[in-house]
Amino acid sequence: MIRFLINGAKGRMGQAILASLQDDPEAQVAAAIDKGDDFLAALASADAVIDFSHHTLTVDIAKACAKAKKVLVIGTTGHTDEEVAAIREAAREIPIVFAPNFSVGVNTLFWLTRKAAEILGPEFDLEIVEMHHRLKKDAPSGTAKRLAEILAEVRGLQYNEDVRHGRQGIVGERTPTEIGMHAVRGGDVVGDHTVIYANVGERVELTHKASSRDTFARGSIRAAKWAATRPAGLYDMQDVLGLK
Repeated sequence: MIRFLINGAKGRMGQAILASLQDDPEAQVAAAIDKGDDFLAALASADAVIDFSHHTLTVDIAKACAKAKKVLVIGTTGHTDEEVAAIREAAREIPIVFAPNFSVGVNTLFWLTRKAAEILGPEFDLEIVEMHHRLKKDAPSGTAKRLAEILAEVRGLQYNEDVRHGRQGIVGERTPTEIGMHAVRGGDVVGDHTVIYANVGERVELTHKASSRDTFARGSIRAAKWAATRPAGLYDMQDVLGLK
């Protein structure tokens, strides 16, 4: 039995996680908190923390979990380089699963994206299109960013230098090394991601569409259970699913 602390419990993901935990005989909700609640007080009664609050809170949460020796699953996105460095430091003390997406399907997409890029080679132009609901605050999504990072790794490129976010005006011909990134927002879309490999005469597209947050909720719970059996370190869902 693992006792869970859900941080960001009033949000869409927090509510989905709580609903999934109700049907899990191996789990117990120790605390469900949100903005204004006492995190440290709630932490004392938990074995593992699943955080879907805001990336600006991650550093303090990671430090507190490291000090208390609690498993941490980070589901927020949009972290700065400094915040990521702090997460890595905390992972020296505790197991942390830090992933842009906890869906089994999306993590399969990550794997397929790498394989397709390796097989198709540099002759294919690379583009990513993602769509989310109108209330999403960051762009591109953490999942889309990870897809671009995978493509950049295969091509020997740099995310900050070679990813092109949208196009406007007379931008000239597409360069061979750029990775196009396009963020679409509207309605109540949970999350759509498409990776496009385009060559002269043919095109390959890999697409994942999420219709419910339940898949992310179940994945985050699975990640916490897996991490509870592992030594300190920084992991992602590829580790949890054995795809590395």
